[in-house]
Formats: sequence, C-alpha cells, structure tokens
Amino acid sequence: MNIRPAATLVLTRDTDNGIEALLLQRSWEAIFMPGYFVFPGGAVNEQEPEARAHSIGIEDADISQTMSLDEGGADYMLAAVRECFEEAGILLAQEGSGKLVDSGHAVHGERFALFREEVSLAQLCEKHQLTLPLDRLAYLSHWVTPPGPPRRFDTRFFVAVAPEGQVASHDGTETIDHVWISPAQALEEHRGGQRLLGLPTIRTLRVLCDFSTTAELMRYAHANPPEAFPTDPWPALRKGQPVLLEPNAPAYDEAVKLDPEGEGSTRAEIVPGEPVEVAAGVVRLTAPNPGMMTGPGTNTYILGHERFTVIDPGPINEAHIERILELTGGVVDQVLTTHTHMDHSPAARVLKERTGCRVFGWPAPDAPSHDKAFSPDDEPGHEDLVVTEAGVLKVLHTPGHASNHLCFLLLEQELLFAGDHIMQGSTVVINPPDGDMKAYVESLYELLEEPVRFIAPAHGFLMGQPEAVIDYLITHRLSREHKIFRALEALAPVSLKDLTAKAYDDVPAAIHGLAARSALAHLLKLEAEHRAFQKDELWHTVHPA
Repeated sequence: MNIRPAATLVLTRDTDNGIEALLLQRSWEAIFMPGYFVFPGGAVNEQEPEARAHSIGIEDADISQTMSLDEGGADYMLAAVRECFEEAGILLAQEGSGKLVDSGHAVHGERFALFREEVSLAQLCEKHQLTLPLDRLAYLSHWVTPPGPPRRFDTRFFVAVAPEGQVASHDGTETIDHVWISPAQALEEHRGGQRLLGLPTIRTLRVLCDFSTTAELMRYAHANPPEAFPTDPWPALRKGQPVLLEPNAPAYDEAVKLDPEGEGSTRAEIVPGEPVEVAAGVVRLTAPNPGMMTGPGTNTYILGHERFTVIDPGPINEAHIERILELTGGVVDQVLTTHTHMDHSPAARVLKERTGCRVFGWPAPDAPSHDKAFSPDDEPGHEDLVVTEAGVLKVLHTPGHASNHLCFLLLEQELLFAGDHIMQGSTVVINPPDGDMKAYVESLYELLEEPVRFIAPAHGFLMGQPEAVIDYLITHRLSREHKIFRALEALAPVSLKDLTAKAYDDVPAAIHGLAARSALAHLLKLEAEHRAFQKDELWHTVHPA
C-alpha cells in the first residue's frame, strides 16, 4: 500500500478565555476516520508545485530543510492552505497591498470550484492577483498512519493564526460540522465520549494546551521544529539471517534502543527461554506458552545484578522456572506480580518455596481464570515504592483488564512494566464483571501523567513512544464505544446479541460471542456514566433531561 503525502493546518485564534482551534467533523460515510473531528487537511496533489510561484515569505529550500526534506516542503504548506480553504472556507492569502483577504473577497465564490478540482490554487491566485504568505505557517509535527487503515498518509502538521474577517464553514460533503473550541475542552469531551478524536489530533491539542496566546504558540512552533519521524529501516536478525525492520514493525523500537548504531545485532523475534537484556539490569525471559491469548509467550522480567527481583514469574512450567533460577543463581529476593491470571502468577509460589523470596501482589478476585492459590506476603498500595538493584519501582494500580492489576514503573530508567494492561499487537480483553472498561480507560489516562519512555509489556517487544501507544488504545476504545452508542440510539430497546451484531459488523460473526463481552463492558461503562441502562435484559439510552 502506498503512503500518500498529506498536510494538515491547525487554525487557531485568541479569545478572552485563551486559544481556540478549529475542528471539522468528517462525514459518517468517510472511509477513513468516519465521524471524527479533525483539523483541515488532505493529500498533497500534483498541482501544488504550480502554486509555488504565488508563495511569499519563505523559500522552498528553507522550508524543506526545516522538514528534513531534500525539496518540496513548500508543497506541503500549499496543500495545507488549499485544503483549509476547501474544507473550512478560510484562505490564508493576501492582496497586492499586503492585506489578508476577508470573507467579502471574490475568491470565496470559487471555493467549491477548487473543491471539485475545476480550478487550481495557482489559477485562483493568478485570477485574483493573490499571494500566499507561507511564513504565516509554522511546522508543528509529523505523523505517518500506522499499518492497518484502508488509507495511509505521511502527514505534516502546520499551525497558523486564523485571519480576521473570515468565517469558518464546513463543506457539507467531506465535513458535516465545525467548531471553534479550546484544546482543553476538546480533550475533555473526547475523554467523556462526546467527541471522537484521533491520535494526531489529541497530541496536537495537548501541545496547544501549553500556550495562552497564539503569539506564544507561533513563537514556539517557529523556534522548535519537530524531530524527524523515524522512517529508516533498522537492521536486525531473524532466525539468524539479517533483516530490515520497517518503522511500526513490532521489534523496531526495541532494535533502535538496544542497537543505536544499527549494527544489526538484535533479534526481531522472541524466543522462549532466551534472555534479552532490554535495559540496564533488566532481562526479559519469555515463558514457553505461546498462544492466541499470550502471543509469543508471557514475559518474565528479572531485575538486578547480584540479588534479583522477578516481575511476573509466569505459569508453572518447570523449564521456565529452572531458567529463572539459573539466570539468578537462585538469589531471588522478591517476586512481583502484575495480576493473578494463570499465565502470570502461579510460578511465584514455586520460587518462594525454592528461594524463600517475598511475594508482592494483590490476591485473586472472585472471578474466573484467576490464580486462587496466590498468597502474597505484601500487598503494595498505589504509588508505593519497591527497591530493587536495578532501581526503585513505583507501584501503580491499573484496574480494567483485572481488578487487581498493577503496573510497575522503574523510575530512573522510565521503563513501565505494563503486564496485560498494555499488550503489543492486540487489544486487551475486558471481560466483566472483573474486567471494567471505565476503570481501564481511566487508568490509561492516569498512565499518561507518569514519566514513561518505554513500555515493557507482558506479551511482545519493548514499545517506544508510550504516549502514542496509550493514546491509540484510548482512541480505539472510545471509537468502538461511540459506534456502540450510535447502534444503541438506533435500536433501543435492544438485546446485547442484536446490539453486538450491529456495532461489530466489521468483525467476523464467528467471534461475535467474544465481541459481546467487550460490548457489555462498554455498555456497563455507559451505564456508570448515566448514558444507558438495562431493563428486562434489554438496553436503553438515557436521554438528557
């Protein structure tokens, strides 16, 4: 699949209550991100270079250097200007006198001709004697759509102050609504499930939250161009043979971290029983229990140099337990468990019998698939500290997947041992009643407040860009929740089975039984938020008073 170059323009304005940004809602019929609120933007097209002759303020060479491109940076800016005019009706252009055009300018009568590609931006500038002041835009960020969606874009985000005297309006075709909104309010509405936002939009709004005025924001953006997006393949080994990992490959972040010189020394596969030092004093050892729910196997992490701490010792598998004892020399001071599912905690009691270690964790809840025999010596509280030879661990209670789930943050190295709260390559199962969707989403938000550089999951490789990983998980869950709520509004009163068939029409019917458990978790979240309720085994919406 080709990745298309694209551009987005973040329009901002000053108000008495601080900065506001313009968001447009995409059509519900859109193939890509239907119903989401986005900034104006779209693909760079072949006519963009023609408009360079009408641009002023900054040269393509300077723009391209800022964007880490050989050439063509101006074309991204011009695409952002064009798309903003097409989608939002606001044109960043000026007359010969240097005055920015206002809403009464004749060029606005040709907005939809541009939208229908009957005329180009260059032709509009020629006809109306307009110039495009590209120095009024600043480069803000760079995003590449990860694999999976039907369309992928290599998108450059720019920011600009909206010209006075022009009024925003959605186009009525690709966009069906628009709103000027404070970044903080948009993020709060997203968190509450009232507004769908994608990951790049969320991250951009967070940046905007740091500024009180557009002048402060523009000074920052002009002075601090973003780091180059990782686009270079990285060498690694798979089955002893050299391979090149593309960005977004599961092993990519780990390979870059462990092999920063790109010598191709890291493995692009997880092999049970083979230790991998993933950080200073931290070794990952994967249990030989691969499967649909465990991926390549459950990761045990061994911390220390002479005296050791073991996180998630895994299932009772003699070979795995012996490997832990071999790597530690039997000197295990403490065992920590993220939760009591059967692939995580059972080996703790064997290690205690053989080494006399102390066991940390929370007892199993009264729910299926938990290790009821787990008996911890210590039940650490939220934000308690546990000392290890590799550094101090901060305990974080992260319910959702399991009510007794804990994550452990290695503070000095900013490495999060995430257990099953965050998994690589798949979404976490939330199975009521012990699984709680509301608690899960809220605890993900709380993790965003922690200083994390890498995530060490119980299944998979190290993951970099933790904020992006967590934001994606939140967005994925809230997007599904929004679809469930729309189905509920259309069908209520409705059974769980019929609602699942509608809300999960994009997944095979064969797994609708599993999907129903996830749908129930979302409905219980909506019920807790007073947006839905159940009566006589049918689900209803709660209408605002």
